[in-house]
Amino acid sequence: MTDLNHAIREHFGFEAFLEGQEEAIAEVVDKNRDVLLIMPTGSGKSLCYQLPALLLDGITLVISPLIALMKDQVDALVARRLKATFINSSLSQDEMSERFTDIKAGRYDLVYIAPERFRNQGFRRLLGTMQVAMIAVDEAHCISQWGHDFRPDYLRMQQVIADFPAARVMAMTATATPEVREDIEKNLGLGKDGRDPASVFVFGFARPNLKIKVTRAGSHRMKLDHVLAAIKRYHTGIIYCSTRKQVEKVYQLLKNNELDVGRYHGGLADTERDTMQHDFITKVIPIVVATNAFGMGIDRDDVRFIIHWDVPGSMEAYYQEIGRAGRDGEDAWCELLYNYADVRTQEFFMEGANPTRKTVEELWKVIKEACKDGAQTLPIAEWTLAIDSTKNEMAVQTAMYTLERAGLITRRNEPGKRSSSIALESESTTSALTEQLERLEQKRGRDRARLDRVLDYVDTRRCRHSSILEYFGEPGMAAACEVCDNCVRLSDQAVREPSGEEWVIIQKILSGLGRHTFRFGRARICQMLVGSRARQVLDTGLDQSKSYGQLAGYTEPFIRQVLDELIRERCVEVSTGDYPVLGLSDHGKEVMWQRQTVAIEWPPTPGTRARSNKSGIAEAPADPVLFDALKQWRNQLARARGIPPYLVLADKSLRAIAANPPADPEALAEIWGIGPSKVKQFGEALLLLVQEHEA
Repeated sequence: MTDLNHAIREHFGFEAFLEGQEEAIAEVVDKNRDVLLIMPTGSGKSLCYQLPALLLDGITLVISPLIALMKDQVDALVARRLKATFINSSLSQDEMSERFTDIKAGRYDLVYIAPERFRNQGFRRLLGTMQVAMIAVDEAHCISQWGHDFRPDYLRMQQVIADFPAARVMAMTATATPEVREDIEKNLGLGKDGRDPASVFVFGFARPNLKIKVTRAGSHRMKLDHVLAAIKRYHTGIIYCSTRKQVEKVYQLLKNNELDVGRYHGGLADTERDTMQHDFITKVIPIVVATNAFGMGIDRDDVRFIIHWDVPGSMEAYYQEIGRAGRDGEDAWCELLYNYADVRTQEFFMEGANPTRKTVEELWKVIKEACKDGAQTLPIAEWTLAIDSTKNEMAVQTAMYTLERAGLITRRNEPGKRSSSIALESESTTSALTEQLERLEQKRGRDRARLDRVLDYVDTRRCRHSSILEYFGEPGMAAACEVCDNCVRLSDQAVREPSGEEWVIIQKILSGLGRHTFRFGRARICQMLVGSRARQVLDTGLDQSKSYGQLAGYTEPFIRQVLDELIRERCVEVSTGDYPVLGLSDHGKEVMWQRQTVAIEWPPTPGTRARSNKSGIAEAPADPVLFDALKQWRNQLARARGIPPYLVLADKSLRAIAANPPADPEALAEIWGIGPSKVKQFGEALLLLVQEHEA
């Protein structure tokens, strides 16, 4: 047996292994077994293949998807005088040739390679001349179509592994459900063609230093307040947004507050992204607003907070992102700011990643006709215009990829453009398309289930840490913790007993529930209390309730947040089932009559509605971006109808919409200059504009 403790001290200067490292390394070095290793971000996965690479005879190939991560890891190894290098597109041809020569001469123990490199048959032939001792597949979830970050180039790995039957395989990922683990093993060919099944290790998902909280935030103003509070308290962290546009908006909001902050998303130039990542890792910049593109390779030990401005698309993405906090073992704050309207953004992405059968078949028909006389090069926007079933360009891109995988077309991207040259395959048949469509149906169902699991997590009243660990299949956790908002009142929360005015709010909420106990859900109770004219309120007769409009001076999001706090404090009971309804508990009755007190976290901003002045324009400032979008829509419609813009809607009305964006037709109808006729004509378009802006 190898003295691994001596080896880790000699090569890395560490006195001891972290949890799970020694077991995984021994399996490869001493037992000559393949390993599938599931360990969260910051738990030391890299050492699990780096140390064996120094102990085994031959080269260790490390498959890594990020150029920046390769360079950082190789630089760190070289600084320890260890023999490592990388091969990727950042090298010149002369540099690459020199490194190939050194690799063939056996001058390296570790060679980092991007998965795209295996498209090159010349490189594959070069590999055949080497003694490969181990193949380390980092970010292995990328090989699973059911994973949250599927990358087709990883599918080539099965053939690469088959080319080296004597080499050991170590596949690693920070997040993989049992279902994804099974897919990783299958797609890597582990346990097949003479290979023994891989040893599977799951370690380190318990992160008791992470304080986890979900906050229902009814507005962007409320979200900003929570972000500013986290920055003031914790100083260093990442704010994750779901879209590039949202990153830019939040980034500007923080810059307006004179904060030292950076941004990161796929729309920025490569040099700007690389600089931003380097500046954050080297602690030049303390705060970054980013999409989930900012993640792999972020190795900074003092990240004290992670804020999710938008709801993430999966538990895998969520846990990987909060795992970037507290890597030094010290406490860190992780807060998800939840607004149901944000779910629509994830559903849009889901549609883009999972086009319907109709879209794929419709695109195939269009391509067959367009390319019958030869290849065609068109922007994706033009292919999308030819499709009736969707206008989502992402969905058309995915449909095109599905046709390519089915062998019906060949596709060549035009450098620097959003165009592809499409040609029909001369010997194509549609039989393979049926299989691809079935896989697409399965993936759509699984993606929907992953998003639903996030929404379940948001709503759960159970321990959040236990809920996460159960999802990832790490057993043995207690049913409760001391560091999530469901188990304890976190010290960071502004929990206090109500003032005199706040007691009135609580009593009116509880009184309204008492009148309609176990008949309605959260949304309907809040609408009743604020006096909404929504159709559902009128149809159920809630407008006749004595509690109707009792809190008309407050917004629905404010009332909902107070209601959620009362649920947390067991003043309100929630039924189980697909349509949960609320009821007043015995404890709630005592609180309602002030025979018992209650301490809750009050929303950070006043919940009062903005009042209108005599001109009808809301005193709250209009969102300039939304106002401009509304004006563009209004002016285009006016031109199409050949009428002056003011006959569609006046600027006063547009400003009022931009100041207090309506959520439904009833709220829209209450805005100055808009009545039932305007709602009937333009309501759907206006509400869609508002929803897109919020998303």
